[in-house]
Amino acid sequence: MPCPPRSSNSERDGDEKRRPVSWVDNLNATDWSHYTEPRTLIPTILLTTTILFSVRLYRSYLRRIPEATHIRPGFFRKRSLFGTVTRVGDADNFHLFHQPGGRLTGWGWFPGRKIPEKRSDLKGKTIHIRLAGVDAPEGAHFGKPAQPYSAEALEWLKNYILNRRVRAYIYKRDQYERVVATVWVRRFLFRRDVGKAMLRAGMATVYDAKMGAEFGDFEENYRKAEAKAKRKKVGMWKGNPADYESPRDYKIRTATMNETK
Repeated sequence: MPCPPRSSNSERDGDEKRRPVSWVDNLNATDWSHYTEPRTLIPTILLTTTILFSVRLYRSYLRRIPEATHIRPGFFRKRSLFGTVTRVGDADNFHLFHQPGGRLTGWGWFPGRKIPEKRSDLKGKTIHIRLAGVDAPEGAHFGKPAQPYSAEALEWLKNYILNRRVRAYIYKRDQYERVVATVWVRRFLFRRDVGKAMLRAGMATVYDAKMGAEFGDFEENYRKAEAKAKRKKVGMWKGNPADYESPRDYKIRTATMNETK
Protein backbone atom coordinates (compact mmCIF):
# COMPACT_ATOMS: atom_id res chain seq x y z
CA MET A 1 0.00 0.00 0.00
CA PRO A 2 1.55 3.31 -1.05
CA CYS A 3 2.41 5.84 1.63
CA PRO A 4 0.81 9.34 1.46
CA PRO A 5 3.16 11.90 -0.02
CA ARG A 6 5.03 14.04 2.43
CA SER A 7 4.54 17.82 2.37
CA SER A 8 7.39 19.58 0.79
CA ASN A 9 9.39 22.30 2.59
CA SER A 10 7.93 24.92 0.26
CA GLU A 11 4.39 23.96 1.21
CA ARG A 12 5.20 24.23 4.89
CA ASP A 13 6.79 27.63 4.34
CA GLY A 14 3.67 28.79 2.50
CA ASP A 15 1.45 27.68 5.38
CA GLU A 16 3.60 29.64 7.83
CA LYS A 17 3.40 32.75 5.68
CA ARG A 18 -0.39 32.51 5.50
CA ARG A 19 -0.70 32.11 9.25
CA PRO A 20 -2.23 35.33 10.73
CA VAL A 21 0.13 37.51 12.77
CA SER A 22 -1.31 39.57 15.62
CA TRP A 23 -0.93 43.36 15.85
CA VAL A 24 1.02 43.02 19.10
CA ASP A 25 3.46 40.60 17.45
CA ASN A 26 3.95 43.12 14.66
CA LEU A 27 4.77 45.89 17.15
CA ASN A 28 7.17 43.66 19.03
CA ALA A 29 8.86 42.65 15.80
CA THR A 30 9.38 46.26 14.65
CA ASP A 31 12.75 47.80 15.26
CA TRP A 32 11.86 51.16 16.86
CA SER A 33 15.41 52.23 17.58
CA HIS A 34 15.64 53.87 14.15
CA TYR A 35 12.83 56.29 15.04
CA THR A 36 14.40 57.41 18.31
CA GLU A 37 17.76 58.27 16.83
CA PRO A 38 18.56 62.03 17.06
CA ARG A 39 19.07 62.33 13.30
CA THR A 40 15.46 61.18 12.78
CA LEU A 41 13.78 62.55 15.90
CA ILE A 42 15.08 66.14 15.78
CA PRO A 43 13.99 66.92 12.16
CA THR A 44 10.56 65.42 12.92
CA ILE A 45 10.10 67.63 15.98
CA LEU A 46 11.29 70.73 14.07
CA LEU A 47 8.93 70.03 11.16
CA THR A 48 5.93 69.48 13.45
CA THR A 49 6.70 72.64 15.43
CA THR A 50 7.06 74.69 12.24
CA ILE A 51 3.73 73.44 10.88
CA LEU A 52 1.87 74.21 14.13
CA PHE A 53 3.46 77.67 14.38
CA SER A 54 2.60 78.46 10.74
CA VAL A 55 -1.05 77.46 11.25
CA ARG A 56 -1.32 79.63 14.35
CA LEU A 57 0.40 82.57 12.60
CA TYR A 58 -1.99 82.31 9.67
CA ARG A 59 -5.13 82.07 11.82
CA SER A 60 -4.13 84.99 14.04
CA TYR A 61 -2.47 87.41 11.63
CA LEU A 62 -2.68 86.41 7.96
CA ARG A 63 -6.22 85.08 7.48
CA ARG A 64 -8.49 87.64 5.80
CA ILE A 65 -11.54 88.64 7.84
CA PRO A 66 -14.47 89.37 5.49
CA GLU A 67 -16.96 90.95 7.92
CA ALA A 68 -17.25 92.18 11.51
CA THR A 69 -19.16 89.07 12.59
CA HIS A 70 -16.14 86.91 11.69
CA ILE A 71 -13.86 88.61 14.24
CA ARG A 72 -13.14 86.30 17.15
CA PRO A 73 -13.85 87.78 20.61
CA GLY A 74 -10.24 87.21 21.65
CA PHE A 75 -9.05 89.64 18.98
CA PHE A 76 -10.65 92.72 20.53
CA ARG A 77 -8.15 94.97 22.37
CA LYS A 78 -5.34 92.63 21.26
CA ARG A 79 -5.26 92.86 17.48
CA SER A 80 -5.34 95.54 14.81
CA LEU A 81 -6.78 95.33 11.30
CA PHE A 82 -4.93 96.64 8.27
CA GLY A 83 -6.70 97.33 4.99
CA THR A 84 -8.07 99.78 2.46
CA VAL A 85 -11.11 102.02 2.94
CA THR A 86 -13.56 101.18 0.15
CA ARG A 87 -16.56 103.26 1.21
CA VAL A 88 -17.39 106.04 3.68
CA GLY A 89 -20.97 105.80 4.91
CA ASP A 90 -21.66 108.52 7.45
CA ALA A 91 -19.10 111.00 8.68
CA ASP A 92 -17.90 108.78 11.52
CA ASN A 93 -17.89 105.29 9.98
CA PHE A 94 -16.61 103.49 6.89
CA HIS A 95 -16.04 100.10 5.29
CA LEU A 96 -12.63 98.41 5.36
CA PHE A 97 -11.38 95.69 3.02
CA HIS A 98 -9.07 93.67 5.28
CA GLN A 99 -5.60 93.06 3.79
CA PRO A 100 -3.58 91.16 6.42
CA GLY A 101 0.14 91.58 5.91
CA GLY A 102 -0.32 94.33 3.35
CA ARG A 103 1.98 94.42 0.31
CA LEU A 104 4.43 91.99 1.94
CA THR A 105 1.86 89.22 1.52
CA GLY A 106 0.99 90.19 -2.04
CA TRP A 107 -1.96 92.54 -1.59
CA GLY A 108 -2.23 94.94 -4.51
CA TRP A 109 0.24 93.21 -6.85
CA PHE A 110 -0.04 89.41 -6.63
CA PRO A 111 -2.71 87.66 -8.77
CA GLY A 112 -5.84 87.00 -6.75
CA ARG A 113 -4.88 89.51 -4.05
CA LYS A 114 -6.63 92.63 -5.27
CA ILE A 115 -9.68 94.56 -4.08
CA PRO A 116 -12.80 93.95 -6.20
CA GLU A 117 -13.53 97.03 -8.31
CA LYS A 118 -17.32 96.73 -8.43
CA ARG A 119 -19.30 97.73 -5.38
CA SER A 120 -21.57 94.72 -5.84
CA ASP A 121 -18.53 92.42 -5.61
CA LEU A 122 -17.61 93.93 -2.23
CA LYS A 123 -20.89 92.93 -0.61
CA GLY A 124 -20.19 90.72 2.38
CA LYS A 125 -16.43 91.27 2.04
CA THR A 126 -15.80 94.44 4.09
CA ILE A 127 -15.73 95.27 7.78
CA HIS A 128 -17.96 98.13 8.94
CA ILE A 129 -15.89 100.33 11.28
CA ARG A 130 -17.08 103.10 13.59
CA LEU A 131 -14.52 105.68 14.73
CA ALA A 132 -14.04 105.43 18.49
CA GLY A 133 -14.55 108.46 20.69
CA VAL A 134 -16.04 110.87 18.13
CA ASP A 135 -19.54 111.80 16.97
CA ALA A 136 -20.06 113.58 13.65
CA PRO A 137 -23.11 115.67 12.64
CA GLU A 138 -26.00 113.48 11.51
CA GLY A 139 -26.91 113.32 7.84
CA ALA A 140 -30.46 113.17 6.52
CA HIS A 141 -31.93 109.68 6.87
CA PHE A 142 -35.04 107.90 8.09
CA GLY A 143 -37.06 111.01 7.30
CA LYS A 144 -34.93 113.22 9.56
CA PRO A 145 -33.34 116.45 8.29
CA ALA A 146 -29.57 116.76 8.14
CA GLN A 147 -27.64 118.57 10.84
CA PRO A 148 -25.57 121.62 9.89
CA TYR A 149 -22.06 120.59 8.74
CA SER A 150 -23.06 116.95 8.18
CA ALA A 151 -22.26 117.18 4.45
CA GLU A 152 -18.97 118.98 5.14
CA ALA A 153 -17.96 116.36 7.72
CA LEU A 154 -18.75 113.53 5.33
CA GLU A 155 -16.75 115.14 2.55
CA TRP A 156 -13.85 115.77 4.93
CA LEU A 157 -13.70 112.10 5.95
CA LYS A 158 -13.88 110.93 2.34
CA ASN A 159 -10.98 113.16 1.37
CA TYR A 160 -9.00 112.00 4.39
CA ILE A 161 -9.30 108.20 4.18
CA LEU A 162 -11.25 106.96 1.13
CA ASN A 163 -9.16 104.51 -0.96
CA ARG A 164 -6.33 104.84 1.56
CA ARG A 165 -4.72 102.10 3.64
CA VAL A 166 -5.44 102.43 7.35
CA ARG A 167 -4.82 100.49 10.54
CA ALA A 168 -7.70 100.04 12.99
CA TYR A 169 -7.09 99.15 16.64
CA ILE A 170 -10.32 97.35 17.50
CA TYR A 171 -12.18 97.47 20.82
CA LYS A 172 -15.62 95.89 20.43
CA ARG A 173 -18.70 95.42 18.23
CA ASP A 174 -21.57 97.82 18.76
CA GLN A 175 -25.32 97.18 18.53
CA TYR A 176 -25.23 97.75 14.76
CA GLU A 177 -22.51 95.10 14.21
CA ARG A 178 -19.91 97.77 13.53
CA VAL A 179 -16.40 97.45 14.94
CA VAL A 180 -15.50 100.38 17.20
CA ALA A 181 -11.85 101.28 16.63
CA THR A 182 -9.19 103.94 16.81
CA VAL A 183 -8.04 104.36 13.23
CA TRP A 184 -4.69 105.59 11.94
CA VAL A 185 -3.78 106.68 8.42
CA ARG A 186 -0.44 107.75 6.97
CA ARG A 187 -0.54 111.33 5.68
CA PHE A 188 2.59 113.00 4.33
CA LEU A 189 4.80 110.30 5.88
CA PHE A 190 3.23 110.78 9.34
CA ARG A 191 0.68 108.54 11.07
CA ARG A 192 -2.48 110.44 11.96
CA ASP A 193 -5.28 109.50 14.34
CA VAL A 194 -8.37 109.98 12.15
CA GLY A 195 -10.72 110.68 15.07
CA LYS A 196 -8.42 113.29 16.58
CA ALA A 197 -7.92 114.93 13.18
CA MET A 198 -11.70 115.24 12.78
CA LEU A 199 -11.99 116.91 16.18
CA ARG A 200 -9.20 119.37 15.38
CA ALA A 201 -10.90 120.27 12.09
CA GLY A 202 -14.20 120.92 13.89
CA MET A 203 -15.91 118.13 11.96
CA ALA A 204 -16.92 116.06 14.97
CA THR A 205 -17.44 116.27 18.72
CA VAL A 206 -16.25 114.01 21.50
CA TYR A 207 -18.66 111.09 21.87
CA ASP A 208 -20.87 112.04 24.82
CA ALA A 209 -23.25 109.09 25.17
CA LYS A 210 -23.64 108.11 28.81
CA MET A 211 -23.24 104.41 27.99
CA GLY A 212 -21.09 102.58 25.48
CA ALA A 213 -18.53 105.34 24.89
CA GLU A 214 -15.14 103.98 23.86
CA PHE A 215 -11.92 106.00 23.63
CA GLY A 216 -9.12 103.51 24.10
CA ASP A 217 -6.42 105.57 25.84
CA PHE A 218 -7.17 108.79 23.97
CA GLU A 219 -10.08 110.48 25.77
CA GLU A 220 -7.96 113.27 27.28
CA ASN A 221 -6.29 114.00 23.93
CA TYR A 222 -9.65 114.04 22.18
CA ARG A 223 -11.17 116.52 24.63
CA LYS A 224 -8.16 118.81 24.24
CA ALA A 225 -8.49 118.66 20.43
CA GLU A 226 -12.19 119.56 20.65
CA ALA A 227 -11.51 122.45 23.03
CA LYS A 228 -8.84 123.80 20.67
CA ALA A 229 -11.24 123.66 17.70
CA LYS A 230 -13.84 125.58 19.74
CA ARG A 231 -11.33 128.32 20.59
CA LYS A 232 -10.30 128.64 16.95
CA LYS A 233 -13.95 128.54 15.80
CA VAL A 234 -13.29 126.06 13.01
CA GLY A 235 -15.80 123.79 11.31
CA MET A 236 -19.08 123.45 13.18
CA TRP A 237 -17.87 125.93 15.83
CA LYS A 238 -17.91 128.91 13.43
CA GLY A 239 -21.47 129.98 14.16
CA ASN A 240 -23.22 131.36 17.21
CA PRO A 241 -22.67 129.01 20.18
CA ALA A 242 -26.29 129.54 21.18
CA ASP A 243 -27.39 127.86 17.93
CA TYR A 244 -25.15 124.84 18.37
CA GLU A 245 -26.69 121.41 18.86
CA SER A 246 -24.50 118.39 19.48
CA PRO A 247 -25.06 115.18 17.49
CA ARG A 248 -26.20 113.49 20.70
CA ASP A 249 -28.76 116.22 21.48
CA TYR A 250 -29.94 116.08 17.87
CA LYS A 251 -30.53 112.32 18.11
CA ILE A 252 -32.47 112.72 21.35
CA ARG A 253 -34.60 115.56 19.95
CA THR A 254 -35.45 113.84 16.68
CA ALA A 255 -36.18 110.55 18.44
CA THR A 256 -38.63 112.38 20.72
CA MET A 257 -40.24 114.05 17.69
CA ASN A 258 -40.83 110.67 16.05
CA GLU A 259 -42.39 109.26 19.22
CA THR A 260 -44.88 112.13 19.48
CA LYS A 261 -46.03 111.84 15.87
